[in-house]
Amino acid sequence: MTKEIWINLPVKDINKAVTFFTQMGFTLNERNPVTETMASFFIGEKKLVLMLFRDDVLSGFSGSNIADTNLGNEVLFSLDAESRQEVDEMLLNAENAGGTIYAKGGEKDGWMYGGGFIDLDGHRWSLLHMDFSKMPN
Repeated sequence: MTKEIWINLPVKDINKAVTFFTQMGFTLNERNPVTETMASFFIGEKKLVLMLFRDDVLSGFSGSNIADTNLGNEVLFSLDAESRQEVDEMLLNAENAGGTIYAKGGEKDGWMYGGGFIDLDGHRWSLLHMDFSKMPN
């Protein structure tokens, strides 16, 4: 059975992407060295693996073209936050690291608080804090 799942993400510049995701607070995966074509991070307590590959390398692995994030998105990554403050801090970190905020922090349905950013390569990330004690029945 499957032991792990890895997110394989195309990036144009590995070094810029490493700087961005380090500033976001992701943990560099020391098992994989940073090279000119790849880098790896852990995300969250369960240490989901994020693999960054230069566009041409990922295109070769996947056997298809890389999606043009200027035209649309193939996926939305959602990260759970411990608090509203953490959502706002991560949005600020993304902006300070060169990302773009597409949704400022705000409340939804009285029990969720979230926002979103776009990384340096146009991939969208959603941040969400859910207070289940306020969730309607």
